[in-house]
Parts: sequence; structure tokens; C-alpha cells
Amino acid sequence: MSLMSRVLQRQQKLSEPQTRRLRVDRNLLVPMRDGVDLLADRWAPRDGGDGLPTALIRSPYGRSGLYGTLMARPLAERGYQVLIQSARGSFGSGGVMDPLRQEREDGLDTLDWVVKEPWFGEALVLYGASYMGMVQWAVADSLPAQVKAMIPVVTESALTREFLRADGRSLEVPLEWGAMVATQERPLRLLRMNAQTKKTARALRTLPLSGFDVAATGEQSQYVQDVLAHDAADPHWDRLDHTHRVAATSVPVSSVAGWYDIFLPGQLRDFRILQDAGRTARLTVGPWTHTQPVAATSEALGFGLAYARGEEPAERAPVRLFVMGQDEWRDFESWPPAGYEPQRLHLQADGGLAADLPAESAPDEYRYDPADPTPAAGGISISNGGRVENGTLEARPDVLTYTTDVLEEDVEVVGEVSAEVWFRSSLAHADVFVRLCDVDADGRSFNVCDGLATLAGADELSQATVTLWPTAHRFRRGHRIRVQVSSGAFPRFARNTGTGEAIASATTLLAADQAVHHDPEHPSAVILPVRSAR
Repeated sequence: MSLMSRVLQRQQKLSEPQTRRLRVDRNLLVPMRDGVDLLADRWAPRDGGDGLPTALIRSPYGRSGLYGTLMARPLAERGYQVLIQSARGSFGSGGVMDPLRQEREDGLDTLDWVVKEPWFGEALVLYGASYMGMVQWAVADSLPAQVKAMIPVVTESALTREFLRADGRSLEVPLEWGAMVATQERPLRLLRMNAQTKKTARALRTLPLSGFDVAATGEQSQYVQDVLAHDAADPHWDRLDHTHRVAATSVPVSSVAGWYDIFLPGQLRDFRILQDAGRTARLTVGPWTHTQPVAATSEALGFGLAYARGEEPAERAPVRLFVMGQDEWRDFESWPPAGYEPQRLHLQADGGLAADLPAESAPDEYRYDPADPTPAAGGISISNGGRVENGTLEARPDVLTYTTDVLEEDVEVVGEVSAEVWFRSSLAHADVFVRLCDVDADGRSFNVCDGLATLAGADELSQATVTLWPTAHRFRRGHRIRVQVSSGAFPRFARNTGTGEAIASATTLLAADQAVHHDPEHPSAVILPVRSAR
């Protein structure tokens, strides 16, 4: 495994390891309070591993092979021993998996077991991304003294609720994840991965959506059915929401996030809760999607390992942000940073965008057809997200664009972004999708951030408030700022059928004529937190 060790070192820009000679103790039995045993693998230096700080990773995705190597090897080579545990009902662990709902009890029982093991030393660090970060928040208010730090990566304390908002129902993330979990232990999974991905993508168009799980996997998934039956406000999800535990976290927390990550808004909320509660916390946000948080291992080593050894990590500001457009890391004291004031850029006639209030003008119109839904292009996605060129999307007749004149100076946007769009539909049920883009000197348009709002009563002219993803982006002199307005981004968001039927049972697709108003009485605008750079 020396070659893999060197590849990981180069990819993650890590220091030289203390050793490349590791041992792996597999299939350790970890007893739960109900008599179920969960399986875990312990990675440690072949010599002298006992007593080192332990990094605990609790995962529903398995422990062995490339997956375990990617997570455990870089840490075990550089001062940790690493325990990777399979969540209940997955990869040999006992019990039945009920995604996200069993992690508090199982997590607390695992902590109790680890600190009593003969190889354990004096310090434990909780580490992991996505689901493996949520499980940290599930126990964060009840940590034993041996836990010295938490490092939640591209995750948040209420993992599912952001995707299930009635005002902007996500489709791709919860349903693709449900299909992945349902099929991840099938024989020859890796060989069948491409075929399964295509099958899942086709199944996202299934009507009614209650048949998605069978179409995608050949069997029914209770998790998928729950996602379709219960929106974010439903008490069904209360057990998965650990937001109330964040302020009570007793150890330092280093959060690693991405500007194009699916969990960014919730992760920023968690960080603000920690700061407001006076906890020791820091935040790193890079230009990453959900699968690209390259700073995670460095934080485990520089932040987590320091606290595990009773030391202070290297001093840095609480917030470190990668400012896109400038392509530079910058330090701040808080999120959102001070010194950025809201600036309104108003939609204008003939596709203009400017600080001036709009003049009297007719609304812009387009037709949205859920049978040919406006596609997602980059942006927020597990596997196909990030910054992409938007020319093909903007050429569609169901996408409006509004663009500033060429900028005479840099404009820096850091913080929360929103839009207010005066909108009317021919149907009572409609969505408004808004995307902020950077148009370069060659006329190429690249997405920065976006968001969607779902309207009821959309056949009456009203102001739709759309919350876009937060961002840090510098629009360079010579570039232009662009705003897209449309009525969907499929399959990131469920297509609005126009009927108002429940998402699980809807079968009818109605096309709608949409109108975006921009006049003195209806000043549609994007609101940007701006500090102009001179």
C-alpha cells in the first residue's frame, strides 16, 4: 500500500508520514444497548499504535477497500489510530438500518465502548463527512471527557430537512441517496455502478414518484417513501434534527464546507450557533462540491490532533473563505463577515440589470413545461455540481437573463444572497428559480449561486422571495453580473407539476405561462452583500 499512501499524500498535499507501516484489526464487535453488535475496523501503526489519539469515523458506507483506505490511512500514518465503524444494518453490522434515526443511541454506546478498550489512550476526535458528520452532532451534547475535538465536514446537524422544504422541494439528493444506500451492498456493485446511475436518473422522471424506489432499485425503500410522504415541517423528522445540541457542544469544532455543497446553509447555521454560544469554533469554506473537501484531512491533523495532544492548533482567524473569482483564501472573524452591505440590482427592460430602479416596462414572459423541465446545470449536486459554463442553459426559451454593463471596478460579494421577483403564472402553483452568474470578458457565463422558491397562489401577481446559496465571489473589472430567472432546475429540484398535487402521487403535468415584472411598482431585484474593491 506504499503506492496508495504516496498518491494520497500528493492529492491531499499532506506532510511526510511518521510511518507507512500499518496494521488493520478487522471486524471488532462493538455492543449496543439493545444487544446488537456493530462491526468496526481499527487502523494503527504496526508498531506503537496503542495509546495514540483515536479518530472515530461512524459510516453507513462500509469500512474496507478503497473507501476505508481513503479515510483511515492518511490519519493512521500521521499520529492517529483510526476506528471506522459500520452503522447499524450496514456492511456486517447487526440490526436493521433506519437511515439517520438510530445514530444518537448507537453513537453514545460506541463512545462508551471505545474509551474502555485496552488500546485506547486518553484522547478521542470525532471526524467524518456528510452522514459521518451528522453522527457527530447526534452526540455532541453528551460527549465523554476523552473527546477533545469534532471535525464535521460537508454536513449539518439537521441533515435531511433542507431538502424537504415545502418551499423548494429537492429531488435529486434524497432520492439518489436512498437508491444508493439500497443498492450499495449488492454483488458486483462497482461493475454495475454506471448502469445503476443511469437507471436512477431515469427513475427520477417516474410518475407518480411513489414508484421511484422500485424503478431505481427493484424494491421499495421506506426511506424514499418517508421522504415523499413527509416534508420538513413534519414531526416525523424531529428525531433526525440535532440542531438543539449544537450550542451545548463542549469541545472545539472545526467545520469544513464547500460553496457548492448540498449542506452549506445548514453548516453555516451550525457555525453561527457555536459562535453565538461562545464555543471554540472555526470554519473553512472552499470552492468545493460535496465530494471535494480537500482540506478535511488537514483539519483532522492540524486542528484535531493538536487538541488531542493537549496543544493549541496553529493560530488562524475563525473563518477562512476561498473567494471565488479572485481565487484566493481570505480570513474573517465571523460568518457572515462584517463590512458587506446589501446592494439591490434591479431587473430592467431588455435584459438589463442595474442599481437604478426600473423604468415603466412590460413584463418578460416565458413558458414552463414540466414535461420538458428546465434542467439543472452544475451548481448544487452530489456528483454533477460546481461551476460550469451556462451558455446552453441560458439559450433555452424558458430561461430569462438580466445582465449588468461591463464592470468598471471589482465587486466583491460575501455573505447571504437573495432575490425578490415580482411574478405571475397562468397556474396557481409554480416555482421561481434564480441563479447568480459571472460573465467573463469573453461572454461566457458561469454560475455562482442559486435557489428556488415554490409559490401557491402564483396566478396572482406577488413578490417571490428566493433565498440563494451563500457565497464569496469577486466579480472582476471587465466582467458582468448576470441573473437568471426560470421555473426549475431538474433534477436538483422536483419539477412543479402545476397541479398542486402531493409530490408522491402527482401524475398530471401542466405547462404554464410565466411573467416576470420589473417596473417602478414591481421592482424585481437580486440583493447582494457587497464591498467594492478599489
